[in-house]
Amino acid sequence: MTTRILPAVGDPDAARSVTTLIGQLPDAEPALPVTDSTQLVDTLARLAAASLDELPEVVLVHERIGPVPALELVREVALRFPAVGVVLITADASPVLFSAAMDSGARGLVTLPLGYEELASRVQAAAQWSVGVRRHLGAGADQVTGPGGTVVTVSGAKGGVGATVTAVHLALAARASGRTVALVDMDLQSGDIASYLDVQFRRSAADLATIADISPRVLQDAVYVHETGLSLLLAPAEGERGEEVTDRAARQIVSALRGRHEVVVVDCGSQLTSANAAAIEMADTAVLVTTPDVVAVRAAKRTVRMWERLQVRKAEETVTLVNRHHRSTEIQPPLVQKITGTRVAGTAVPAHFKELQTVVDAGRLHELDAKSTVKQALWALAGELGLVQAPAAAPAAGEPGKQLARAGDRGSLGLRRRAGGR
Repeated sequence: MTTRILPAVGDPDAARSVTTLIGQLPDAEPALPVTDSTQLVDTLARLAAASLDELPEVVLVHERIGPVPALELVREVALRFPAVGVVLITADASPVLFSAAMDSGARGLVTLPLGYEELASRVQAAAQWSVGVRRHLGAGADQVTGPGGTVVTVSGAKGGVGATVTAVHLALAARASGRTVALVDMDLQSGDIASYLDVQFRRSAADLATIADISPRVLQDAVYVHETGLSLLLAPAEGERGEEVTDRAARQIVSALRGRHEVVVVDCGSQLTSANAAAIEMADTAVLVTTPDVVAVRAAKRTVRMWERLQVRKAEETVTLVNRHHRSTEIQPPLVQKITGTRVAGTAVPAHFKELQTVVDAGRLHELDAKSTVKQALWALAGELGLVQAPAAAPAAGEPGKQLARAGDRGSLGLRRRAGGR
């Protein structure tokens, strides 16, 4: 059996050493080394999108890989690509590190300097485990992305364009369809999710910033379970504590949440920090909210260009939502798409703030009337982004929207019936 091995080594000298030794292993098919954590995850995602069989059986992660620390990278690969055996290469052979590596999902540990016998043994064991997992999943298994799942970030082109309202209702729509949903406030200095949902809770994302390994118990203590069923991870009440959440902490937080929820919606606000930049980079879908006016559209264009310069997100991988849309405005969605170079969502949210004013002032955004056209548009957007389970998004004839009906929201059902009529 041929064993495909993908080394992830940042140091060029170490990469040559690892590649040379891999080439000596029997039946080994080494791939070109990847030099950082982002490249590794992107490579695996691209291969998984083609087929489960395209994934390498073994990934070797060097301890000096970056920018994401090695153990965190091992954990992310193990969660998102469980059919891949991960082996950690490290100079530290202590029981503490060995235990931490196993807890992160590694299938083995090889000590430096590399020895042929030890490397061959660990690679063979990881490859056999990988083959067994794939046999269990079946040859025709769908793309493997790990447990839990879809991460959607919502950012504002500028302040006040409606990013938080959008994020909250995307999460509510996904939850109403029966999915497990986490809503994260990554607008760390001025997040308003707690105010919109009438929540007072002393824990926040800042409390997870210094934790090296976010266990289910630790995550449970930091998350507030709302009456709607949403799991809320709030921004710190003291804005200055937002600086404690680094890009590394943000990656770990999002990875932990996506591993335990089917949908993770992240409100990134309108200011780009290292933390929400990491979330946007990790996201399956990045939504940028703008209003149809010159100032906001220019801000949207600046934001998209900045994301591209910082290699956070490409314009064509961004979905722009036009909020407060009206037929009489000069700037229409096709023009926004042309200016920003992004894909504009098929759903535009109408300019009916009066529908929102009462629930926003009361801090009960989740109680917005089901007949609200704003709510119907936002829940239709959730369906467009694939956040709503199939039975709810496409109900059978004569059985309209059982999942959402059980959640007590008939307004969005009416919207889907009208959309189906088109």
